[in-house]
Amino acid sequence: MSALIGFVCGVTLCVWLAELPDWRWLLTSCLLWPLQRSGPLWWRRGCAGLLGIGLGLAWGVWQAGQRLAERLPGALDGQVVERVVTVRDLPVASTFGHRVLAELAPQADWPRRQAVRVRLQLGRGQPWPAGSRWRVRLRLQPYHATANGHGFDAEAWLWAQGMLVSARVVGRPQRLPDADDWQARVDRLRARVAQRTARVLAGQPREAALVTALTVGVQQEIAREDWTLFARTGVTHIVSISGLHVGMVAGLAAWLVRQGLRRWPWPGRTPRLWVALGGLLAAGAYSLLAGWSVPTRRTFFMLAVACLLLCWRRALTPMHIWWLALAAVLLLDPFAVYFPGLWLSFGLVAALMTVTLGRRQPPDKWQAMLAAQWAATVMSVVPLVGFFSALPLVSPLANGFAIPWVSLLVSPLCLLAAAIPLDALLWLCAWLCRVFYLVMGWCAAVPVWWVAAPSWPQLLAGGLGALWLIAPLGWAARLLGSLLLIPLLCHVPARPAAGQLRATVLDVGQGLAVWLQTARHDLLYDTGVAASEAVLVANLRGSGVRRLDALMLSHHDADHDGAAPALLANMPVQQLWLGQAASAQGLGQGFALCRPGRRWQWDGVRFEVLWPTADWHEDGNNPHSCVLRVVTRHGSLLLTGDIPQSVETQLLTRQRAMLASTVLIVPHHGSKTSSSMAFLQAVAPRWAVMSVGWRNRYGHPHPTVLARYQSAGVQVLRTDELGALTLLFGPRPVVSGWRQQAPRHWRSGPPVVAGQSRR
Repeated sequence: MSALIGFVCGVTLCVWLAELPDWRWLLTSCLLWPLQRSGPLWWRRGCAGLLGIGLGLAWGVWQAGQRLAERLPGALDGQVVERVVTVRDLPVASTFGHRVLAELAPQADWPRRQAVRVRLQLGRGQPWPAGSRWRVRLRLQPYHATANGHGFDAEAWLWAQGMLVSARVVGRPQRLPDADDWQARVDRLRARVAQRTARVLAGQPREAALVTALTVGVQQEIAREDWTLFARTGVTHIVSISGLHVGMVAGLAAWLVRQGLRRWPWPGRTPRLWVALGGLLAAGAYSLLAGWSVPTRRTFFMLAVACLLLCWRRALTPMHIWWLALAAVLLLDPFAVYFPGLWLSFGLVAALMTVTLGRRQPPDKWQAMLAAQWAATVMSVVPLVGFFSALPLVSPLANGFAIPWVSLLVSPLCLLAAAIPLDALLWLCAWLCRVFYLVMGWCAAVPVWWVAAPSWPQLLAGGLGALWLIAPLGWAARLLGSLLLIPLLCHVPARPAAGQLRATVLDVGQGLAVWLQTARHDLLYDTGVAASEAVLVANLRGSGVRRLDALMLSHHDADHDGAAPALLANMPVQQLWLGQAASAQGLGQGFALCRPGRRWQWDGVRFEVLWPTADWHEDGNNPHSCVLRVVTRHGSLLLTGDIPQSVETQLLTRQRAMLASTVLIVPHHGSKTSSSMAFLQAVAPRWAVMSVGWRNRYGHPHPTVLARYQSAGVQVLRTDELGALTLLFGPRPVVSGWRQQAPRHWRSGPPVVAGQSRR
C-alpha cells in the first residue's frame, strides 16, 4: 500500500519540475528494496513509500523525456516541408476555417522515427474528412499558448494530449487513398453519426450540439454561452463524456449480461466474471466511439483493473483497489495528472467509500443516497476551489437532476439513436436535451460563490478537513474538519500597500489587457479580443477581485475592447471610461469619455488622463486611444493604447512634462507607426512592455522599433516570451513574468524571432 501511494505521489511530482533530471539516477531508490523487507512497521512503510516515490518519479521523468523528443526540431521551425498526413479525429470549425488533428508519417529529419501528432490549420474550404490521407506542404511551428497565473493552462493541456506541433497548409494538397486502420474506421463511423445528427436536428443546433457531444465526444459545437451555463451550475462534467457516462454504460451492459445468464445459464462458467467482462467490453466500445479521450481512457483502465482483480480472486479492501486503480492509470498514462478530471473522479470515488468506513451495518437506500450526495458535495469543494476558484452553490441540486437525467436517460438514448437509424429517437433526444437546458437555466439564477485561488498548504488542509467532515466520526472530529476548510474558503490574497501599485499585463495574445491594483481599488485597462474573457475573469476571480472599480476601454478595436461585453456580464463594474463612444455598443451601461484633465487618487496613487482631446478629429480609431498615466511615490506607468506618431507629437507639444514614466506600455504593440525616438526620449522609461501575440500575423513588434528601444537603453519585456507580466511599484520595484515565476519542463521556451510588420 505504501509503495502504491508513493508511486502516485512520484508521478504527480513530475508536473512541477522546471527541468527533468536523469531518470536513471532516480532508480537508485531501488536500493531501498531490501530495507523495507525487515524492521519495525513504520520503517518498512517509510522505505516502501520512498521506493514508490523514486520509481514513480523515474517513470514520469522518463515518459516526459520521451515526449520532449517529439517536439519540433529547431531546424524545421518555420520551414515548409512536404509530408504525408493522416487526419485523425473529426474536423473542428475555427475562426479562419477548420482545424484538424493530423498524424505525420515518420521522416529522417525528426529525432523520433515515429508518427507525430500535429494540429493542422486549414482554410475556409471543405474540411478534410476523418481518416483521409494527403500529400501536402506544411509550414511547421512548435506549440505555444498564453501563460497566466490563473485559469485554463492551454500549454499543459496540449502537452498532456501530445499535441506539440502545429502547422499551416501551403499550396494545394494532393489527396491519397484513405487510411484503413482501426482508428480511421472508428473516426469515419463517428463522423457519420455526427453528420446524421446535424442533418436530422438541423433546426435545433443547440440540442444537436449536446447530442453530438454525448454520442461521439465532439464538444466544439457547444456555444460559449452554454459552457458558461454549465460552469455556473457545476454540471460541466455531465456534458463531457467522462467516467460517469462510461461507467453507466458499463453498468447497463453488465446488468444485461447478468439478466441473460440468469435466463440462459452457461454451465462451467463463472457468471460474475462474464458480467464484468461484458461491462468492460461495452465501456471500451463507448470509449472508442467517444474518440478515446483521456477521461474515457481513464475510466476504461479503472474498469480493466477491477476485472483483473476479479480474475485474481484476491481479498483487497476498497481503498487498496482505489490506490491500485489510480497507480495503474498513471502507469498507463502518466500525463493524466495534468487533467482536473482525474482528481475529481478519483476524489469523488474516495468520498463515496469514506462515508461507509467503520459502519457496522449498511444504511438504508435513502440514507445511502443522501450520504453519497453529501460526500460528493463536500469532497468537490477542494478541487473546484483549487482548479476553478468557484463554488456553484446550486451544484448539489443541479447535479441531483442532471446526473440521472443525462447519464441514465439522455446518454443511453443517444447511443441507441446512433445505433438505430430512426429519426424519431433523435427528436426524442433533442426534446430531453431541451428539458435539461431549461432546468439548468433555472438553476443558473442562483449566484456562484467565487473564492480566491488558495495556496498549496491551504489545499492540503482543506482536503484533510473534507475527509474528516464526511467520515463516520464523532461531531468533535467533524467540527475540526470544518475548521480546516475555513482558510480555504476565506482566503484573501495580499494586496499592494497604501501608496503602491501592482500592474499586471495579462497574456491575452495579440491584444491588450492591463490590470491595475492599489490597496483597495481595481482598474482594468482594455480587455483584449472576445476570447480573452476567460483569461480576464479567471485571473480577477482567482486573485479575489469580485468587482472592478473602473474599466477603461482605450478605443474601439477588437483586440482592445472585444471581451468587454462578456466581462461586464460576469463582473460588476462601477465606472466605465471610453476613448470612443462606439465601444459602448452592446454594453448596456453608462459611460464617460476619456478627456485630458480627468484625474483622481486611490490609496495614495494618482491617475491622470492625458488623451484624447475633444477637438481631435484624425481618421481611424487608433488616434482616439485613451492615454493614462499612473503615478506613485515609487515610480509611474504610462498606458498608451494604439496611438500613432501623430498623437505622440501632440502629446509632446501639449503634455511633455507629464510623459516621463518608469514603465511604458508600448504603443500599438510595437508597430512601426508608433514609438518615435522623440517620444521615447520624453518618456525615458526604464522598462517597455509589449503585449503581443506569439508570431502574430502583423509581425509585431517591428524590428526597427525593437532596435529603437535598444538604442535608447530601454529593457523590453514581451508577453509572448514571458507570459503575463507583473510590475510592483514599491520601495524596490519588482518586474517578473509568469513563465519565470512558474517554470515547467513542458512550457514552450525558445525566444520569439520578430517578423516583418505590415502595420
